[in-house]
Amino acid sequence: MAKGMVVLEIDRCKACALCVNFCMKKILGIDSSRLNNLGYHPICVLNPEECTGCGLCALVCPDTVITVMKE
Repeated sequence: MAKGMVVLEIDRCKACALCVNFCMKKILGIDSSRLNNLGYHPICVLNPEECTGCGLCALVCPDTVITVMKE
């Protein structure tokens, strides 16, 4: 199975959590321990080794905060 890597632009994230809800492998979450420049708790990658590189999270992100790279 293809492996992927999620790259985040944390300071543009508005914490809408669409990516979290659409991730089939549940590798994304909201980082409640920090705030970004916009004052939101941004998304974070919880289990990067589980990413398949499908790119669904990047497709649903309204602010193009996510880039997915495949191996």
